[in-house]
Amino acid sequence: MPFIETISPETADGAARELTDGDAAAMGYLPNYTRLFAQRPEVYQAWKQLNGAIKAGMDPRRYELATIAAARRLRSTYCMLAHSTVMINALDVDPDAMRAIVVDPRTEALDETERAIMDLADRVVVDATAVTAADIDRLRELGLTDGEILDVILAATARCFFSKTLDAAGVEADARYASLEPDLRDALTVGRPIETAARP
Repeated sequence: MPFIETISPETADGAARELTDGDAAAMGYLPNYTRLFAQRPEVYQAWKQLNGAIKAGMDPRRYELATIAAARRLRSTYCMLAHSTVMINALDVDPDAMRAIVVDPRTEALDETERAIMDLADRVVVDATAVTAADIDRLRELGLTDGEILDVILAATARCFFSKTLDAAGVEADARYASLEPDLRDALTVGRPIETAARP
């Protein structure tokens, strides 16, 4: 149960109602994160604009891998579940390969460039002041431009805002994720549990 009151479709009005209606229509259900951000719709809209701008400049697989690496280090169950599901459903990653990626990013399911991207995203979250020129040079040597390297950093730092907001407010991942294959679901549950029952 969230520590901060969330907004339901029945109680939403104005900008909050527009937000909840929009996300429910787009996703087929109302995510728990939308219920929280409906308290501050203007912040959510600013987040969507920022995150959309970051994603627009990135290869989709690279974006998801950087985000998953950041979410794993942040111990964000919600973001791990959401973005791993995107990898499986939208990017055709086999569930077993997805589990291997989140358990050990050195897996053969990733190439050297993808492992380096996840390493950098992880280091940014752990301690951005510990990132060195050598970390950046590694990605340059693998063919990434400076703009593409910045994209990885931006994906990781943006995830810090979103994941930490949800976890600090006690927001649990939507109950629908409980239907994932158990071994994958358990590997992705790195912090707060999945909620036990969906809310109306």
